[in-house]
Parts: sequence; C-alpha cells; structure tokens
Amino acid sequence: MKKQRLFTPGPTMVPEDVLLEMARPMQHHRTGWYREMHEEVHGLLQYLFQTKAMCLTFTGSGSSAAEAAIVGCCPTGHKALVIDNGKFAERWVEVCKTFAIDHTVLSLEWGRGADANTVSSAMDADPKIDTVIVVHSETSTTALSDVAGIAGVTRDRGALLIVDGITAVGAIPVKMDEWGIDAYITGSQKALMLPPGLAFVAVSDRAWERIDSGTTPTLYNDLKAYRKSMKTFDAPYTPAVSLMRGALLVLRIIKERGLEDVWAETSLMARATRAAAAAIGIAVFAKDPVDSVTALLVPDGVAEPALRKMMREKHGFHIAGGQGEIKGKIVRFSHMGYVDAFDTLGAISAFELTLMELGYKFDVGAGVAAAQRTLAGK
Repeated sequence: MKKQRLFTPGPTMVPEDVLLEMARPMQHHRTGWYREMHEEVHGLLQYLFQTKAMCLTFTGSGSSAAEAAIVGCCPTGHKALVIDNGKFAERWVEVCKTFAIDHTVLSLEWGRGADANTVSSAMDADPKIDTVIVVHSETSTTALSDVAGIAGVTRDRGALLIVDGITAVGAIPVKMDEWGIDAYITGSQKALMLPPGLAFVAVSDRAWERIDSGTTPTLYNDLKAYRKSMKTFDAPYTPAVSLMRGALLVLRIIKERGLEDVWAETSLMARATRAAAAAIGIAVFAKDPVDSVTALLVPDGVAEPALRKMMREKHGFHIAGGQGEIKGKIVRFSHMGYVDAFDTLGAISAFELTLMELGYKFDVGAGVAAAQRTLAGK
C-alpha cells in the first residue's frame, strides 16, 4: 500500500498524536468532564482568533458556522454586501438567497482579493448596506483579501464585517479584535489539523447586538442557542465528542508553539513552492496569492486530471484541482497544518517527476533546488 500524503486544502493531514487522542474511549457529553474540556477549548479558540469574543463550536463543516453567522447577523431590515470572488464566496451569496436576506453582490475577477477601496466604493453606491461578507482566503482561487483594511471601512461606517476565515485562521495572520472583525469563521479540517466535522465562529459584542435585534429562520444553526449553552460550556445539541478531544490537543499544541511561528512557517512553505514553480516555468494563478494554499496553472499540453492522478497513484501525493470556471486549469497545494519543509520538498519533487513523465520540458531538479534555497533563506 502506497503511503498517501494529503496536500489538498482540506482535509489536511492529521498528526498521529491527535488521531490517537480521538481514538480514546468514548465519554458522555452531558458531564462535568465535557464542560471542563469545552471551557478550555473556548479559551484556546480565543487565542487562535486573537479575541476576547465568545467562540462557538458547531458540529458540522465550516459552512454551518458561516450560515449561522450570516443569517444571525442579517435579520429583516438589514442589507449585506457579499464579495464574490470564488467558489466559496458564491456559497455565501447562496445563503443570502436561500434565507431571503437583502443583499447586493460585488463580483471580482477570480484570483483577485477584495481591498478597502473596492468595498468603500460599493458601500458609497448603496447606503443601505450595513453588513459586509468576505472570504479572507478564497480556497478555490487561493486569493487573499485585505480583511484588516476592509475592517477599517466597516468600523468607520458602523457596519458589521463577517469573515470566512476557513483557510486563514491558524495559517496566516488573523487578529479579530485588533482589526475589528464582528464574526470570524473557520473549520476543523484545514489549518487545525483535524478531520472534518467541527466549525468555529467568534462573535463580537457588536454582532450580538444585531443578532438580538431580530429573529431569523433557523434552528440547528441558531447562534442564540449556542450562546445560551455556553453559560455552562455545554452544547445545545449532541457535540462531536471525539473531535472535541482532538481539538483540545491541537489547540494546546498551537498555543505552546505560538501563532507567530505557525504563520511564519506557513508563509515559508508557500514561498518555497512558488519559487519552485517559477524555476520550472509554471505560473501562480492568483494575482493576490494567500500563503495557506498555492494554485499553479497547468502548463499547455498537460492534462490536469492525468497530472493529479499520477501524483496521487504513482507518487503518493494528493493535490487538488480547480473548481467552477477554473476546473482543469489549475492544481492546488496546501501549506496548512501538519506539513513541514521535507513534506513540501517531497511534493515539489513528485510534481517535477509527474510533469516530466507527462512530457513537460524543463530543467529537472530546478524547482527542488529553488525551494531548498528559499527554505535555507538564500
């Protein structure tokens, strides 16, 4: 059986110690044991998000927490601006449509992130907008939005800012309180090095004022229900107990290591991968690239499905393809979580071998050498 190395942008690889922790005997969740664990997880999530705000944990994918935040923060009488620059941004547009939330869509070129000036101009054009929804790291295009700058715009205007940080939190700088974000969302299967199944959202006091100002058509993803349970660090519905055990261990590891170190290593892996690509004539897709995931354009004459299949089946590296309008045009490499310099060098080497076998002409080894120089600080 060939060893598989996950370089997809979720799920990502899970450390062995975390897998073992989640394999321990099951315990009941309506107990003091669970409440103590949940309380510690909450405090560590505050460190992760860099906030004093309440952090809620959902049993579900990141989309469940994002839906809860959008629906809760946009009751009748409020209007949202949704930045649409990729496949996951499109999902938040669909949430607004599904729940009949008044909204306008600001469409950007795929591969571009949103900036403060763009958001400011859109809000100038429609004074009814009092909520902005943006993806920090658009996983489908690997584009980075200037969340800190956008937050300055929304705070100045008294608007709420909801951020999808699903491939940002725990990978790149995220400073909720310093920047002034009102709802920040992430999921377990990305930088947090866990299986899919948990979603987290940090909710500011300003957001709670909005949430409490109206009623929303939701049940399972009701932020108010989760807040009520947090009085005793319980859960309104059955939580994913084993995943919570894993989350506690992962968050302890991140806290002990330090977020700044995590952010720096993620950036280094991304820079090494991009240097490798440049050395063998492969272009980066995103014009505003994020460090958590890198998208590379598939060169002419190479079939993307064949490239990914050979990477996975022959060399044991599972990378992701494109979605939506860029399906078949790019491949994506994750730099999040349980991945280090030698994992990254292995992926680059496998990428070179695959391209060579598929007939792409380049200086074999140039990518690996460029990545090594980057990793060595040369």
